[in-house]
Amino acid sequence: MKLHNSIEPGAAISHMMPVEVVADLIGSGLPLSIAGREAALDRLPAGNWIGGTTPYFMNDGGGVMADSDSVFVSDLSHMGDIRFASFGEDELVNISETCPEHGFALTILPFGSACHQRFAAEAPAYPQAFLKPTVGWIAGFDLSESGARAYVYDGRTGSKHDNRAVVAHVTLPEEVMVSIDILNIFTPDEGDIIRFADAGNVQRTCLVNGVEKDFAAYIAARGCDDGALPLIGDFAGAHVNASIQSIEASGDVVLYAPVFPGVDYHFATPVSSYADAFRERLKSWGNDDIFWSCNCVLNFVFGKLEGQQLGAPAGPVTFGEIAYQLVNQTLVVLRRM
Repeated sequence: MKLHNSIEPGAAISHMMPVEVVADLIGSGLPLSIAGREAALDRLPAGNWIGGTTPYFMNDGGGVMADSDSVFVSDLSHMGDIRFASFGEDELVNISETCPEHGFALTILPFGSACHQRFAAEAPAYPQAFLKPTVGWIAGFDLSESGARAYVYDGRTGSKHDNRAVVAHVTLPEEVMVSIDILNIFTPDEGDIIRFADAGNVQRTCLVNGVEKDFAAYIAARGCDDGALPLIGDFAGAHVNASIQSIEASGDVVLYAPVFPGVDYHFATPVSSYADAFRERLKSWGNDDIFWSCNCVLNFVFGKLEGQQLGAPAGPVTFGEIAYQLVNQTLVVLRRM
């Protein structure tokens, strides 16, 4: 008996599936991570699962928009022993603090919430942040729906929240290790060095080659005000994106992730084809040892990835990715070693 398409009982699941089938999986007691539209997630029964809202996905056939009758399901039982948790905005340090010594924390936060903003600003300073890996994503909504909100779901109580973190703490078998890999198709240009005086995702001014500038005016002069190209920070050789969310009438520039003082930033070099860039970078990766993945909604939108097959693992398209800390405009995977 098949549960859905090519999924056999006992096989690891990471697929889009009908809500009715997923309800049966929940009833069987499997620990699950689930993503989908609010209307679909609202129909699921209580059980051993966490979830978050997004209508965007990378699936076997490429980028897709989910309807309200299907959700994307990842079976966590094949990863190890699972313990679910939920934390408020003043408890986010516990995501890593209470993570098992030999394991990781799969975490979902709602976009635009205080939890989202505090995790973005504070996660790099959590004492256990880089010792106990945190991976996950920021829940979102359909960009075409005015007034839509992001939610996360604590399946244990069947409740949804617009300002909490939901977490699956995974204890791995002793012989198993995992790594978090980030695929960033962008590279910094060789132009201006941009710096910021204060940490945060809202900035009014910046230093360009040591000279203070109005940040919004500088972005406009560079022709980068459409948000397609992120800033790229150099964190000891690691490239971390901070993408532009909006330029407000007040002159504030709002970013999807915070920038930090003492870090050199550059705008990214333009990419002619996001899909081709992903395919080229993914050739050497292979998917056999990947547990879980997510990709950014900015890549989906600006890269026109709907219907595009990348050769990447399936997963939700998100409003921010978590790889120890908040990152964006990247593909993040959790890999078994």
